[in-house]
Amino acid sequence: MAGDQVSSQPLDVREVDVVAPNFKRRLSGVTSTIIQLLPLQQKLGTRIAGLGPGLPGTLPHVRTRHAWRLLGRPRRGQLRVWHARRNVEMAAGVILRHLFRAPLRLLFTSAAQRKHKPFTRWLIRRMDAVVATSRKAGAYLEVPHTVVMHGIDTERFTPQTNKRALKQSLGFDPDLKLIGCCGRIRHQKGTDLFVEAMIELLPQRPDWCAVFSGRTTAEHAGFLQKLQQQIADAGLSERIRYVGEHPRITELFQSFSLYIAPPRWEGFGLTPLEAMACGVPTVATDAGAFSELIVEGRTGSVVERDNVAALVAAAAPYLDDEELREQASGTAIEHVRANFPLSREAESLNRIYAELLGQDIDQPLRAAA
Repeated sequence: MAGDQVSSQPLDVREVDVVAPNFKRRLSGVTSTIIQLLPLQQKLGTRIAGLGPGLPGTLPHVRTRHAWRLLGRPRRGQLRVWHARRNVEMAAGVILRHLFRAPLRLLFTSAAQRKHKPFTRWLIRRMDAVVATSRKAGAYLEVPHTVVMHGIDTERFTPQTNKRALKQSLGFDPDLKLIGCCGRIRHQKGTDLFVEAMIELLPQRPDWCAVFSGRTTAEHAGFLQKLQQQIADAGLSERIRYVGEHPRITELFQSFSLYIAPPRWEGFGLTPLEAMACGVPTVATDAGAFSELIVEGRTGSVVERDNVAALVAAAAPYLDDEELREQASGTAIEHVRANFPLSREAESLNRIYAELLGQDIDQPLRAAA
């Protein structure tokens, strides 16, 4: 796999060794992962391209109308990897290989932490290799797999030394310390648990303010309105602020002094890593991969899901003890930089691609557990 320069121009399918399909138009965690990884994977030497709607034009990609060229072999090899992350993409890979005889190796990345449905299990059994994004996700797989955890851009998410100036530039009172919560506004994400915890914690702590950010849709507009009314009824409209889908999300993370991740359900969940990389201790529910991201008592704490009292009890020490926050902040930065750089995820996937491309298509390879 020769190294190519990152390009915004559509790539010739015949020059591509790995295809990362994205069959969903709306931005999602899966799409975000593809957007972050592909340029880095390409820079590290893999001839990779995205395929499908919802991807920015700056990403290495092949045109959908040229997908038929996947039926032919790449110019510098015998096989091509089809890296699916959704059921529909797995199904497309199976159809391309078994119905149209495309020379493909099939790879699936699974983040789900639930028992897979029969059709999903059928598709997974037809993959040549399977990746789980966490040990929890891997526990639901019935085939050998490799755990490759997500990483983040630790050059982008980094501590801000002058938080006062940053908070002021973001429109917050520079004298108040911020508790943050970021994610789509809906019941699944536990935004209501965050608000309830803040209503309990803030009245006794006048030097703290809470901020929650994220996109909401018409379907969940009533949920947000109910939260805002609940905040107003508690007399905390000036101290629990909803700032929408914030355009300066990295700086928002850098402005926090404590981060709360309260989902009832999560596939993986990157926000604790983004917060900790910025030096922000994190209290999270036991959802997604959070228990595998946070070092209990050192970078934050993980509590039972759907339990406001547990969130309050875990967050209170960080609000009241500056030394504890500072210790956790330094440990969190070191932990994320050492264990969760995006480059590690990219390198791990590139190695799997190389193994797959080195095998004969009639002898499926499965990565070791």
